[in-house]
Amino acid sequence: MALGIIGKKIGMTQVFSSDGEVVPVTVVQAGPCVVVQKKTPDKDGYSALQLGFGSKKAQKCTKPLQGHFKKVSDAACAVLREFRVEDGASYDVGQSVTVDIFVQGEVVEIIGTSKGKGFAGNIKRHGFSRGPMAHGSKFHRQVGSVGQSAWPSHVFKGKRMPGHLGNAQVTVKGLRVVDTRPEENLLLIRGAVPGHKNSLIMICKTKQA
Repeated sequence: MALGIIGKKIGMTQVFSSDGEVVPVTVVQAGPCVVVQKKTPDKDGYSALQLGFGSKKAQKCTKPLQGHFKKVSDAACAVLREFRVEDGASYDVGQSVTVDIFVQGEVVEIIGTSKGKGFAGNIKRHGFSRGPMAHGSKFHRQVGSVGQSAWPSHVFKGKRMPGHLGNAQVTVKGLRVVDTRPEENLLLIRGAVPGHKNSLIMICKTKQA
């Protein structure tokens, strides 16, 4: 089976389980995706499926991409992503991949871009502790000492300091599929899904050990 599908985060809501428990879920429009290309170990060195999601005008694609999409159909995809598979022989170019590859209760991983939060200090960005807030303390939320004295007299690369927070690729593991709705191409997922509303995400099957 395919290791995942491309989707779009719609928003959050809540549903009731069979025993009456209120379950908060994130609604994801997952697919339908089309298999644009198959990569094989003999030709590419690894086995993967290149999936396309969404649609756009072919005229807005580069000439190489137009030729790439014409191998499948005259329509162009807005997004292309690769998913590793053990064996892609069961899939054909042009085949549709839908939410049917997931089942209720399955654990998945989601890859997305986190919300951008702009410039943040060391406490918000890295979880540092603050200094005393009273009794004459002059140290509250500052960074503090970051370097050395005479040697090596510079700040080491990778030092955790204030800076741009968020807007980075994040992988969240251990999320559970609460419900699948193939007729609407929807997945209801319990857990924190990275990104803002309408952001692009990748829902991947958890690799078995």
